[in-house]
Amino acid sequence: MRFGRIATPEGMTFAVIDEAATTARAIAGTPFTDPEFTGKEWKLEEVRLLAPTLPSKIVAVGRNYADHVKEVFQQTADDLPPTIFIKPPTAVVGPGAPIRIPKFATRVEFEGELALVIGVPCKNVKADQWKSVVRGVTIINDVSSRDLQFSDGQWARAKGMDTFAPLGPWIETDLERFNFDSLPIKAHLTHEGETATKQDSNSDQMIKSIGEIVEWVSESFTLLPGDVIATGSPAGTAEMVPGDVIEIEIPGIGSLTNPVARA
Repeated sequence: MRFGRIATPEGMTFAVIDEAATTARAIAGTPFTDPEFTGKEWKLEEVRLLAPTLPSKIVAVGRNYADHVKEVFQQTADDLPPTIFIKPPTAVVGPGAPIRIPKFATRVEFEGELALVIGVPCKNVKADQWKSVVRGVTIINDVSSRDLQFSDGQWARAKGMDTFAPLGPWIETDLERFNFDSLPIKAHLTHEGETATKQDSNSDQMIKSIGEIVEWVSESFTLLPGDVIATGSPAGTAEMVPGDVIEIEIPGIGSLTNPVARA
């Protein structure tokens, strides 16, 4: 099942999106309970997709792909192992919403990543039990201001600014349809009318597996329904500037597209 959050002529609501991504059926509650349909239905082209969850926090794993560690930090993953950081909920925007770059951020890059959406309150989850607490998966763009990331010495401002966490297009709850040990991840950047594939990688390059990530994160943080875990970025990240468009694609989920604008 696919859960989305949509803006309709009547307001905002959670909805179930059909497999063909043509219809949105409104539900009375949230994606974290069994759906209760209201009877209202729209063609997807008649509504606007919003970020599919409103997390209390985004817990992100940095340096979880060895090739990305080398391209960004110019060191090996042995010297710089994976780390955890948090992006605030105010960084979240949905599909199609602009990523707004402030003038003081002088080198901003995209990072296309697989994201987990937590379904139940949980703490100290064992790696082999991760599916019991994850409601579904979606796509996140871990937008990062590299200049601030290195000059600040920590990542809160560089990765946590408003609009720096595009999320969507929906939550795919059928976890069994995925081979999480070999899941393609791509990012396509359109600059001055020319589109180039920048990230073209696979989750088989992860240092920590999904189960290990959930165990590691939940040792420190109580996770709540709707919270997001970003599982790390593969290599191929690149600068984006106002006027560009970035699309992140993961088979089985879909694609997340956002224009880039000046704040």
